Amino acid sequence: MFTKRCAWANPANPLYLRYHDHEWGVPCHDEKRLFEMLNLEGAQAGLSWETILNKRENYRHAFDDWNAAKIAAYDSDKVAELLGNPGIVRNRLKIAAAITNAQAYLRLCEQVGGLDDYLWAYVNGVPIRNDGERIIKTALSDQISKDLIKRGFKFVGSTIIYAYMQAIGMVQDHASDCDWKI
Repeated sequence: MFTKRCAWANPANPLYLRYHDHEWGVPCHDEKRLFEMLNLEGAQAGLSWETILNKRENYRHAFDDWNAAKIAAYDSDKVAELLGNPGIVRNRLKIAAAITNAQAYLRLCEQVGGLDDYLWAYVNGVPIRNDGERIIKTALSDQISKDLIKRGFKFVGSTIIYAYMQAIGMVQDHASDCDWKI
C-alpha cells in the first residue's frame, strides 16, 4: 500500500507502521481516543513515541480502557498498583497527571461538551496542513496548552500539545513525498 512513508515511521515495528498508516494525521472525533491520546502524549514526555506505542495496550488495560470517570476516582491503592505495573511507564508524576486529567476532562465535558468540541473549534473543524515541515510547537499549540493548564490539565505543554494535534489529525504533517493521503 505505502511505498514511501514519513522518515520517522520505523519499518521494523509493525505497530509503528500501522500507527503511521491509519492513525497519525487522521482527524479524530472519538472522545475516548482523544482522551487516551492526550494522556499518552503526556506519558511520552522525555521518551520516544515508539516506547509508548509499544505499551499502548498495557496502558488501556491499566487505565480501565481510558474510562475517565473511573480514572478520576483512583485512590492511593490504585496508584500503587500502577507504579508496580511494568507494562506502563511507572512515573508517579505521569500517573498522577492521568488522574488529574481525568478530573479536568470531566469538568471540560460539563462545560463545553468534551475534547472533540473543544479542540476542533480552534481550527473550525478543518485540519491544518503543513506538508511535512519539521515543527515542534506553534502559536496555536501554545494557546491550547495555556488554556488546558488553566483548566487543570497536566503534562500538556506546547510541544506535547503540538504532537497531540498531529496524532489526532488537527494538524496533518505527513512529508510531501509520503504516500499517505487523507
